[in-house]
Amino acid sequence: MTHIATLTMAACVVITTGSAALAHDDHCNAIKSSVADAGFDGHVRVTCNNSHAIIRSDTYPDHEKMTGIVGTNEQVPVPADYAAPILLSPTLGTSPLTRDAALGVAVNGVPIYDYTAGGEMSQADLAHHQKRHDTVQTQQLDVCGGHAGRGDDYHYHAKPTCMIDQMANAGDDAIIGWAFDGFPIYGDNNPDGSKISKGDLDVCNGQTDDTFGYRYHTSADAPYIVQCLMGAVANFDRLPRVPPLATASKRGSKPGRPPQGGVKNLVFTENEDGSRSMDYTYNGKDHYIRYTPSGKAGCYNFTTNTVTNGSEIKTGEYCRR
Repeated sequence: MTHIATLTMAACVVITTGSAALAHDDHCNAIKSSVADAGFDGHVRVTCNNSHAIIRSDTYPDHEKMTGIVGTNEQVPVPADYAAPILLSPTLGTSPLTRDAALGVAVNGVPIYDYTAGGEMSQADLAHHQKRHDTVQTQQLDVCGGHAGRGDDYHYHAKPTCMIDQMANAGDDAIIGWAFDGFPIYGDNNPDGSKISKGDLDVCNGQTDDTFGYRYHTSADAPYIVQCLMGAVANFDRLPRVPPLATASKRGSKPGRPPQGGVKNLVFTENEDGSRSMDYTYNGKDHYIRYTPSGKAGCYNFTTNTVTNGSEIKTGEYCRR
Protein backbone atom coordinates (compact mmCIF):
# COMPACT_ATOMS: atom_id res chain seq x y z
CA MET A 1 0.00 0.00 0.00
CA THR A 2 1.16 3.54 -0.72
CA HIS A 3 0.08 6.84 0.75
CA ILE A 4 -0.55 9.62 -1.76
CA ALA A 5 -1.00 13.14 -0.43
CA THR A 6 -3.59 15.04 -2.50
CA LEU A 7 -5.33 18.40 -2.34
CA THR A 8 -9.07 18.81 -2.07
CA MET A 9 -10.98 22.01 -2.82
CA ALA A 10 -10.97 22.74 0.87
CA ALA A 11 -7.89 21.15 2.41
CA CYS A 12 -5.18 18.50 2.15
CA VAL A 13 -6.11 14.89 2.77
CA VAL A 14 -4.33 11.57 2.48
CA ILE A 15 -5.59 8.78 0.25
CA THR A 16 -4.49 5.22 0.88
CA THR A 17 -4.58 2.97 -2.14
CA GLY A 18 -2.80 0.21 -3.94
CA SER A 19 -1.98 -0.47 -7.57
CA ALA A 20 -4.69 -1.35 -10.05
CA ALA A 21 -6.14 -4.78 -9.37
CA LEU A 22 -6.56 -5.77 -13.03
CA ALA A 23 -3.86 -7.48 -15.05
CA HIS A 24 -2.82 -6.11 -18.45
CA ASP A 25 -5.19 -8.25 -20.54
CA ASP A 26 -8.08 -7.76 -18.13
CA HIS A 27 -7.60 -4.00 -18.23
CA CYS A 28 -7.55 -4.07 -22.03
CA ASN A 29 -10.76 -6.10 -22.07
CA ALA A 30 -12.40 -3.74 -19.59
CA ILE A 31 -11.70 -0.79 -21.89
CA LYS A 32 -12.95 -2.66 -24.96
CA SER A 33 -16.06 -3.76 -23.08
CA SER A 34 -16.83 -0.23 -21.85
CA VAL A 35 -17.04 0.93 -25.47
CA ALA A 36 -18.94 -2.12 -26.74
CA ASP A 37 -21.39 -2.28 -23.82
CA ALA A 38 -22.23 1.38 -24.34
CA GLY A 39 -22.99 0.64 -28.00
CA PHE A 40 -20.22 2.76 -29.55
CA ASP A 41 -18.02 -0.04 -30.95
CA GLY A 42 -19.34 0.66 -34.45
CA HIS A 43 -17.89 4.18 -34.31
CA VAL A 44 -14.94 3.74 -31.96
CA ARG A 45 -12.09 1.24 -32.39
CA VAL A 46 -10.01 -0.05 -29.47
CA THR A 47 -6.70 -1.87 -29.87
CA CYS A 48 -4.13 -2.80 -27.24
CA ASN A 49 -0.35 -3.01 -27.30
CA ASN A 50 2.18 -3.82 -24.56
CA SER A 51 1.50 -0.62 -22.62
CA HIS A 52 -1.67 1.10 -23.81
CA ALA A 53 -5.18 0.69 -25.09
CA ILE A 54 -5.63 3.01 -28.07
CA ILE A 55 -9.14 4.43 -28.44
CA ARG A 56 -9.52 5.72 -32.02
CA SER A 57 -12.30 7.98 -33.25
CA ASP A 58 -13.09 11.07 -35.30
CA THR A 59 -14.06 13.06 -32.13
CA TYR A 60 -17.41 13.81 -33.79
CA PRO A 61 -20.30 12.37 -31.75
CA ASP A 62 -23.67 11.37 -33.14
CA HIS A 63 -25.66 13.68 -30.90
CA GLU A 64 -26.70 17.33 -30.85
CA LYS A 65 -23.73 19.69 -30.88
CA MET A 66 -23.12 23.37 -30.13
CA THR A 67 -26.78 24.39 -29.88
CA GLY A 68 -27.50 26.78 -27.02
CA ILE A 69 -24.00 28.19 -26.56
CA VAL A 70 -23.89 31.86 -25.56
CA GLY A 71 -20.18 32.46 -24.90
CA THR A 72 -19.04 31.12 -28.27
CA ASN A 73 -15.38 31.13 -29.25
CA GLU A 74 -16.49 31.13 -32.91
CA GLN A 75 -15.05 27.70 -33.58
CA VAL A 76 -17.03 24.80 -35.07
CA PRO A 77 -16.71 21.02 -34.70
CA VAL A 78 -14.97 19.32 -37.63
CA PRO A 79 -14.12 15.59 -37.62
CA ALA A 80 -10.54 14.86 -36.54
CA ASP A 81 -8.65 11.57 -36.47
CA TYR A 82 -7.80 10.94 -32.81
CA ALA A 83 -5.93 8.16 -31.06
CA ALA A 84 -6.24 8.32 -27.27
CA PRO A 85 -3.62 6.26 -25.37
CA ILE A 86 -4.92 4.74 -22.12
CA LEU A 87 -2.36 3.13 -19.80
CA LEU A 88 -2.97 -0.55 -19.13
CA SER A 89 -0.95 -0.71 -15.90
CA PRO A 90 -2.01 2.46 -14.07
CA THR A 91 -0.35 3.59 -10.86
CA LEU A 92 -0.97 6.65 -8.74
CA GLY A 93 1.65 9.37 -8.92
CA THR A 94 2.98 11.77 -6.33
CA SER A 95 1.18 14.95 -7.46
CA PRO A 96 -1.72 15.92 -9.75
CA LEU A 97 -0.99 16.47 -13.45
CA THR A 98 -2.63 19.29 -15.42
CA ARG A 99 -2.52 20.32 -19.08
CA ASP A 100 -4.26 22.72 -21.48
CA ALA A 101 -5.63 19.85 -23.56
CA ALA A 102 -7.51 16.59 -23.09
CA LEU A 103 -7.06 14.53 -19.93
CA GLY A 104 -8.93 11.52 -21.26
CA VAL A 105 -11.59 10.31 -23.65
CA ALA A 106 -15.26 9.35 -23.41
CA VAL A 107 -16.43 5.91 -24.53
CA ASN A 108 -17.85 7.49 -27.70
CA GLY A 109 -14.36 8.70 -28.64
CA VAL A 110 -14.81 12.37 -27.72
CA PRO A 111 -11.89 13.91 -25.76
CA ILE A 112 -12.49 15.03 -22.16
CA TYR A 113 -10.94 18.28 -20.87
CA ASP A 114 -11.06 19.89 -17.44
CA TYR A 115 -13.80 22.47 -16.83
CA THR A 116 -11.75 25.53 -17.77
CA ALA A 117 -11.11 27.24 -21.07
CA GLY A 118 -8.34 29.51 -19.87
CA GLY A 119 -5.34 27.30 -20.48
CA GLU A 120 -3.49 24.95 -18.21
CA MET A 121 -4.14 25.27 -14.49
CA SER A 122 -1.22 25.17 -12.12
CA GLN A 123 -1.31 22.84 -9.11
CA ALA A 124 -2.03 25.88 -6.95
CA ASP A 125 -5.04 26.71 -9.15
CA LEU A 126 -6.54 23.25 -8.59
CA ALA A 127 -7.60 24.07 -5.06
CA HIS A 128 -9.56 27.18 -6.09
CA HIS A 129 -12.53 27.45 -8.44
CA GLN A 130 -11.53 29.32 -11.61
CA LYS A 131 -14.85 31.15 -12.00
CA ARG A 132 -13.93 33.36 -14.95
CA HIS A 133 -12.58 30.34 -16.85
CA ASP A 134 -15.49 28.07 -15.91
CA THR A 135 -17.00 26.93 -19.22
CA VAL A 136 -20.30 26.05 -17.52
CA GLN A 137 -20.81 29.36 -15.73
CA THR A 138 -19.65 31.42 -18.72
CA GLN A 139 -22.12 29.55 -20.97
CA GLN A 140 -19.47 28.28 -23.36
CA LEU A 141 -20.90 24.75 -23.51
CA ASP A 142 -23.83 23.29 -25.39
CA VAL A 143 -26.67 21.30 -23.83
CA CYS A 144 -24.52 18.16 -24.05
CA GLY A 145 -21.56 19.48 -22.03
CA GLY A 146 -19.22 20.14 -24.94
CA HIS A 147 -18.08 22.61 -27.57
CA ALA A 148 -15.48 23.04 -30.31
CA GLY A 149 -11.99 24.12 -29.30
CA ARG A 150 -9.01 25.77 -30.95
CA GLY A 151 -8.53 22.78 -33.23
CA ASP A 152 -12.17 22.95 -34.32
CA ASP A 153 -12.49 19.63 -32.51
CA TYR A 154 -15.51 18.78 -30.41
CA HIS A 155 -14.78 17.84 -26.79
CA TYR A 156 -16.41 17.76 -23.35
CA HIS A 157 -15.70 20.08 -20.40
CA ALA A 158 -18.53 18.78 -18.21
CA LYS A 159 -20.72 15.71 -17.80
CA PRO A 160 -21.49 14.37 -21.31
CA THR A 161 -25.24 14.18 -20.78
CA CYS A 162 -26.28 13.51 -24.39
CA MET A 163 -23.74 10.72 -24.75
CA ILE A 164 -24.94 9.12 -21.51
CA ASP A 165 -28.52 9.26 -22.79
CA GLN A 166 -27.37 7.28 -25.84
CA MET A 167 -25.50 4.59 -23.89
CA ALA A 168 -27.04 1.13 -24.12
CA ASN A 169 -25.80 0.37 -20.60
CA ALA A 170 -26.49 3.78 -19.01
CA GLY A 171 -26.44 3.55 -15.24
CA ASP A 172 -24.28 4.24 -12.21
CA ASP A 173 -22.13 1.16 -12.87
CA ALA A 174 -21.36 2.13 -16.48
CA ILE A 175 -17.92 3.52 -17.30
CA ILE A 176 -18.38 6.71 -19.33
CA GLY A 177 -14.74 7.28 -20.21
CA TRP A 178 -11.08 6.72 -19.44
CA ALA A 179 -8.39 9.11 -18.27
CA PHE A 180 -5.00 8.92 -19.97
CA ASP A 181 -3.48 7.56 -16.75
CA GLY A 182 -5.55 4.38 -17.19
CA PHE A 183 -8.23 4.95 -14.56
CA PRO A 184 -11.97 4.86 -15.43
CA ILE A 185 -14.49 7.69 -15.27
CA TYR A 186 -17.97 7.19 -13.82
CA GLY A 187 -21.00 9.45 -13.40
CA ASP A 188 -22.17 11.43 -10.38
CA ASN A 189 -22.76 8.39 -8.12
CA ASN A 190 -20.69 5.45 -6.97
CA PRO A 191 -20.94 2.37 -9.24
CA ASP A 192 -23.18 0.66 -6.67
CA GLY A 193 -25.65 3.55 -6.94
CA SER A 194 -24.85 5.13 -3.59
CA LYS A 195 -24.39 8.88 -3.34
CA ILE A 196 -20.94 10.39 -3.11
CA SER A 197 -20.65 12.38 0.09
CA LYS A 198 -19.14 15.85 0.14
CA GLY A 199 -15.40 15.55 0.63
CA ASP A 200 -15.13 12.00 -0.74
CA LEU A 201 -13.61 13.15 -4.03
CA ASP A 202 -10.10 14.54 -4.21
CA VAL A 203 -8.92 17.57 -6.18
CA CYS A 204 -9.00 15.65 -9.46
CA ASN A 205 -12.61 14.54 -8.81
CA GLY A 206 -11.60 10.98 -8.00
CA GLN A 207 -11.42 8.40 -5.22
CA THR A 208 -10.15 4.89 -4.55
CA ASP A 209 -11.74 1.93 -6.33
CA ASP A 210 -11.74 -1.76 -5.40
CA THR A 211 -11.41 -2.97 -9.00
CA PHE A 212 -9.12 -0.45 -10.69
CA GLY A 213 -7.37 1.04 -7.65
CA TYR A 214 -8.77 4.50 -8.38
CA ARG A 215 -11.61 6.09 -10.36
CA TYR A 216 -12.84 9.52 -11.45
CA HIS A 217 -16.38 10.92 -11.36
CA THR A 218 -18.49 13.66 -12.86
CA SER A 219 -20.23 16.01 -10.43
CA ALA A 220 -23.10 18.48 -10.44
CA ASP A 221 -20.84 21.24 -9.09
CA ALA A 222 -17.35 22.37 -10.13
CA PRO A 223 -15.08 20.84 -11.19
CA TYR A 224 -17.88 18.88 -12.99
CA ILE A 225 -15.50 16.32 -14.52
CA VAL A 226 -11.87 15.17 -14.40
CA GLN A 227 -9.85 18.22 -13.34
CA CYS A 228 -6.39 16.68 -13.31
CA LEU A 229 -4.72 13.26 -13.42
CA MET A 230 -3.74 11.48 -10.22
CA GLY A 231 -1.95 8.67 -12.06
CA ALA A 232 1.65 8.63 -13.22
CA VAL A 233 1.99 9.28 -16.98
CA ALA A 234 5.30 9.02 -18.82
CA ASN A 235 5.78 11.52 -21.67
CA PHE A 236 2.86 13.53 -20.32
CA ASP A 237 3.70 16.49 -22.57
CA ARG A 238 3.42 14.26 -25.64
CA LEU A 239 -0.18 13.23 -25.12
CA PRO A 240 -2.31 13.88 -28.24
CA ARG A 241 -3.64 17.26 -29.31
CA VAL A 242 -5.82 18.22 -32.27
CA PRO A 243 -4.02 20.95 -34.24
CA PRO A 244 -5.94 23.83 -35.87
CA LEU A 245 -7.16 23.44 -39.45
CA ALA A 246 -4.68 24.75 -41.99
CA THR A 247 -4.57 25.98 -45.59
CA ALA A 248 -2.61 24.22 -48.36
CA SER A 249 0.31 26.51 -47.52
CA LYS A 250 0.22 25.12 -43.94
CA ARG A 251 -1.11 28.40 -42.57
CA GLY A 252 -3.28 27.62 -39.58
CA SER A 253 -6.69 29.16 -39.11
CA LYS A 254 -6.81 32.07 -36.69
CA PRO A 255 -8.47 31.45 -33.34
CA GLY A 256 -11.91 32.88 -32.76
CA ARG A 257 -12.40 35.49 -30.05
CA PRO A 258 -15.49 35.24 -27.85
CA PRO A 259 -17.75 38.22 -28.64
CA GLN A 260 -18.19 40.40 -25.55
CA GLY A 261 -21.48 39.62 -23.83
CA GLY A 262 -22.07 36.49 -25.88
CA VAL A 263 -24.30 35.75 -28.84
CA LYS A 264 -27.95 34.78 -29.23
CA ASN A 265 -29.85 31.96 -30.93
CA LEU A 266 -26.79 29.86 -31.78
CA VAL A 267 -27.80 26.75 -33.73
CA PHE A 268 -25.57 24.14 -35.35
CA THR A 269 -27.07 22.37 -38.37
CA GLU A 270 -25.83 19.14 -39.99
CA ASN A 271 -26.84 18.03 -43.47
CA GLU A 272 -26.65 14.63 -45.15
CA ASP A 273 -24.13 15.87 -47.74
CA GLY A 274 -21.62 16.55 -44.96
CA SER A 275 -22.13 20.32 -44.91
CA ARG A 276 -22.41 22.04 -41.54
CA SER A 277 -23.58 25.50 -40.47
CA MET A 278 -23.35 27.39 -37.18
CA ASP A 279 -25.67 30.41 -37.23
CA TYR A 280 -26.10 33.05 -34.51
CA THR A 281 -26.80 36.72 -33.93
CA TYR A 282 -24.72 39.40 -32.23
CA ASN A 283 -25.96 42.91 -31.56
CA GLY A 284 -28.88 42.28 -33.90
CA LYS A 285 -26.72 41.11 -36.85
CA ASP A 286 -26.62 37.60 -38.31
CA HIS A 287 -23.33 35.70 -38.35
CA TYR A 288 -22.33 32.22 -39.44
CA ILE A 289 -19.59 29.67 -39.99
CA ARG A 290 -20.32 27.15 -42.76
CA TYR A 291 -18.31 24.37 -44.31
CA THR A 292 -18.70 21.47 -46.71
CA PRO A 293 -16.30 18.64 -47.68
CA SER A 294 -14.07 19.84 -50.52
CA GLY A 295 -13.55 16.42 -52.09
CA LYS A 296 -10.04 15.96 -50.71
CA ALA A 297 -9.68 13.74 -47.66
CA GLY A 298 -9.81 15.78 -44.45
CA CYS A 299 -10.39 19.06 -46.32
CA TYR A 300 -13.35 21.45 -46.17
CA ASN A 301 -14.45 24.61 -47.95
CA PHE A 302 -15.37 27.31 -45.45
CA THR A 303 -17.50 30.43 -45.79
CA THR A 304 -17.63 32.59 -42.67
CA ASN A 305 -19.10 35.83 -41.41
CA THR A 306 -17.86 36.14 -37.84
CA VAL A 307 -17.69 38.77 -35.15
CA THR A 308 -13.98 38.00 -34.81
CA ASN A 309 -13.38 39.09 -38.42
CA GLY A 310 -15.56 42.20 -38.22
CA SER A 311 -18.43 40.64 -40.22
CA GLU A 312 -16.17 40.37 -43.29
CA ILE A 313 -17.13 37.34 -45.40
CA LYS A 314 -14.16 35.02 -45.79
CA THR A 315 -13.79 31.84 -47.85
CA GLY A 316 -11.11 29.20 -48.14
CA GLU A 317 -10.19 25.54 -48.03
CA TYR A 318 -8.87 24.24 -44.72
CA CYS A 319 -7.59 20.74 -44.02
CA ARG A 320 -6.63 18.44 -41.18
CA ARG A 321 -2.85 18.13 -41.06
